[in-house]
Amino acid sequence: MSGELKSARSGWAIYLRLLGYARRYWPIAIVAVLGMVIDAAGLGLFAGTIKPMLDNLFLSRDPFWIFWMPILIVAIFLVRSLGMYATDYGTAYIGRGVVQQLRQQVFDHYLRLPSSYFDRESSGHQIARITYTAEQVAQASTDAVKVAVVDGLSVVFYVAVMLHNSVQLTLGLLVMVPLVGVLVMYVGRRYRRISARIQGSMGTATGVIEEAVGANREVKVFGGQGYESERFNKISEQTRRLSLKVAATNGLASSFVQLIAAISLALIIVLATRPGMLDTLTPGTFTAVILAMGGILPALKRLTTVQASLQRGIAAADEIFTLIDTPGERDEGRTELTAFERELEFRDVDLTYAGAARPALRGVNLQCPRGSVTALVGRSGSGKSSLASLIPRFYEPSSGSVRIDGRALDDYTLSSLRRQIAWVGQSVTLFDDSIARNIAYGALAGADEADVVAAAEAANAMEFIRQLPDGIHSRVGEGGGLLSGGQRQRIAIARALLKNAPILILDEATSALDSESERLIQDALKRLIHNRTVIVIAHRLSTVEHADQIVVLDHGAIVEQGTHAALLARGGHYAALHRMQFRDEAG
Repeated sequence: MSGELKSARSGWAIYLRLLGYARRYWPIAIVAVLGMVIDAAGLGLFAGTIKPMLDNLFLSRDPFWIFWMPILIVAIFLVRSLGMYATDYGTAYIGRGVVQQLRQQVFDHYLRLPSSYFDRESSGHQIARITYTAEQVAQASTDAVKVAVVDGLSVVFYVAVMLHNSVQLTLGLLVMVPLVGVLVMYVGRRYRRISARIQGSMGTATGVIEEAVGANREVKVFGGQGYESERFNKISEQTRRLSLKVAATNGLASSFVQLIAAISLALIIVLATRPGMLDTLTPGTFTAVILAMGGILPALKRLTTVQASLQRGIAAADEIFTLIDTPGERDEGRTELTAFERELEFRDVDLTYAGAARPALRGVNLQCPRGSVTALVGRSGSGKSSLASLIPRFYEPSSGSVRIDGRALDDYTLSSLRRQIAWVGQSVTLFDDSIARNIAYGALAGADEADVVAAAEAANAMEFIRQLPDGIHSRVGEGGGLLSGGQRQRIAIARALLKNAPILILDEATSALDSESERLIQDALKRLIHNRTVIVIAHRLSTVEHADQIVVLDHGAIVEQGTHAALLARGGHYAALHRMQFRDEAG
């Protein structure tokens, strides 16, 4: 099978799948299609009135036609106007519905995709897929259909008018059919290639904008305006060139259609002026044929140029369907994890990220008994966060297994596993909502206000919350921008405390706090770790001296394990890290 045939079939398959989203709007679709038929039929009917208008009004001067012809013309266009309204509103209704469905489906699928997917693709492409790409689908699902049906039917009705008036003159159209068919096939393939490249460039442009706006302080301080401007200009220039290719193809298609139509029109005139035809052809007949031919010309031009919208929409739909078909997080477990009773265990765990040159974790064996505090320490890039990320199954081990109470994590349902885990990350994420809703987020949304305040008190967050105009109902701004780093960190800790999960993961959870705030948080954490299994990732070793076990990681492997005192006495990696930090703090 040739590549072109595969591409055509693929395009049809994508388009049929896209039309499936419009199936729920079938009553509106019937009305819209009926409106398209009325619209096209009105044009053909008007063209059909030309012969009696000229022959009966101006040659025969028939009183019947003199009275009824103006009324007939108004009636034709009144009915056609109703058809146009039904078409425009119906297609817009269906198009907006399809776009809304696709956007929601893409957004929901983002929520189910594994973390590794977001590591591979920029957020700019992800945002553009919901905004720009989904919008292009409306062109293929509705607008292109409207043009194709209305103009396609218009051509049919015009040809019927021509055949009714003169079969011989209509033969001039035969020149157009194969030439226009070849042109449509060429234009369609070219539009498809260009449209796919435009989709990618728009995603890249969105990513550049998001980075430059989000890092506006770094851009200003380090003088990056020129670099960012040049980077955006290159992408914009690429998009401009691709758009010009579309415009050039449109212009080429329109020019060829016009030329082909002119040749057909010339043939009609040649046929009409032959001696045998001149004796039988009335002015009305000839004018009706020429008018119908003139109506076919713009319809054919629109049918060729609509390929741009159609192929752009198909390319957009292809990108969206590729995402939707991307497997989400693996959730094949059948066991509900209702309680954590004995231990969290890592057995011979290896982890290699996709595309990474070396493993992030190598041969990790670790037991974390229920109610214990395990501290993970080591240099940056040693694998601490990677190890913690395996517990809520943000990533899957490349080999080995992580177990709770002797059962591998993938035996449990994802939702029940994550209900047992609270997480406070190094990079705090707050949503543009109130403090209360940021603490009682997601599944915690039904929590009593008293419990929310208690969690904030335990995290020593009420200290600053009471000073805000609306207390816990004060908004935090986008990304928590109205709060300081330490305040955001305490809100995140309060959220984890409210969840009250048996497993608590603290990934550098006190890194953004000043000394006083850190002391208050450490006191709160000491009270809260009772009967919890806590995994602490720490840079400052002074914060984990009282942990039940300290695990030292280096290049993804556990190199030491024990209590603070035992590791210091051993004089190995941990002792060297401790001496280095003590010397830095003393200096």
